[in-house]
Amino acid sequence: MQPVQLSDGTGVLQRYVDLTVPGCEPRNVDVWLPPGYAASAERYPVVYLHDGQNLFDPLLSNTEIDWGVDEAVVRLMQQTDLSGAILVGMWCTAQRRPEYMPAKPLEQPTLAGLGRQLTALYGAPRSDAYLRWIVADLKPLIDRTYRTLPGPPSTSIMGSSMGGLISLYALSEYPAVFGAAACLSTHWPIGGAALVDAMAAALPDPAEHRIYFDYGSRGLDAEYAPFQQRMDAHMQQAGYVQGRSWLTRAFPGAEHNEAAWRARVELPLRFVLGLELPQANQDEA
Repeated sequence: MQPVQLSDGTGVLQRYVDLTVPGCEPRNVDVWLPPGYAASAERYPVVYLHDGQNLFDPLLSNTEIDWGVDEAVVRLMQQTDLSGAILVGMWCTAQRRPEYMPAKPLEQPTLAGLGRQLTALYGAPRSDAYLRWIVADLKPLIDRTYRTLPGPPSTSIMGSSMGGLISLYALSEYPAVFGAAACLSTHWPIGGAALVDAMAAALPDPAEHRIYFDYGSRGLDAEYAPFQQRMDAHMQQAGYVQGRSWLTRAFPGAEHNEAAWRARVELPLRFVLGLELPQANQDEA
C-alpha cells in the first residue's frame, strides 16, 4: 500500500490508511521524514509512537493539541548534532485498552483477577498481537521503504499513559528489536504495585537498553508517584543507572494530557535518541 503524502511545515508527513493488523483492528500509520531527507542519502534512527493521531495535527488530536513531536525533532536538529529522525505514529483504535494492556503480566497470580475483570469489560488483551504486528509487519515495511538505521541502538518506542505501559512491554518482549523506550505518565494504577513488580521482573539488559519514565502531579498523574518510585527502586536493583541507561523525571503541576506531554516531549526524545541531556536533568529523579 502506498502512503498518502500530506503537507507538514517541518518535514514530510506520509499516511498509510487502514493497515491490516492481525488479531487487532486496522489502523492508520503516519510516517514523518525530517527536513533534508529527500536531498540526502543518510540513514536515520526511527522512533515508533503510539496514539499516532495525537502527534502531528491538532485537528486529529483528542484534545485539539498535538504533541508537536516533529517540531521537537527539528529543534533538536538545530541544537545538537542530530541530523534527523524518522517518526512512525501508529494510530490507536476503539480497542486501545486491550491493545495497550501488557498481556503476560496478567498471567501472574497476583494479577489474574484483574485480567478476568479487564477481559469482561473490554475483551481479552491484544497487546501481544499488536506488538507482533509492529515487529513482524510494520517495522519491515518502514525499513524497506525508508532509509533507516534498523538496529536496536537506533530503534525506540514511545507512548503516554497506557501507551507508556505498552512501550515498556515492547522493550521487554523484543529487546533485540528496540534499544530504548520512553514511557510518559505511565498508567501504573490500572494494575498497581503488582503490575509494577511483574513488569520490573522482565526488564531487559541495562547494558544494551535505555528507559525513560516521567509523571506529573495533577489529574490522573496525581496517582503515579508512589508506583513510579517503586519502579525506580526496581530499576536500580536491575542495574540501570539514572541519567545514563535510565531517567525518571517528575513534572510538578503537569496534567495528564497532550498539552503536558507536548511541553516536555523534547526530553524523552533526547534520551531515546542518545543525545546529551540538559545538565540539570543528568541526575534528577
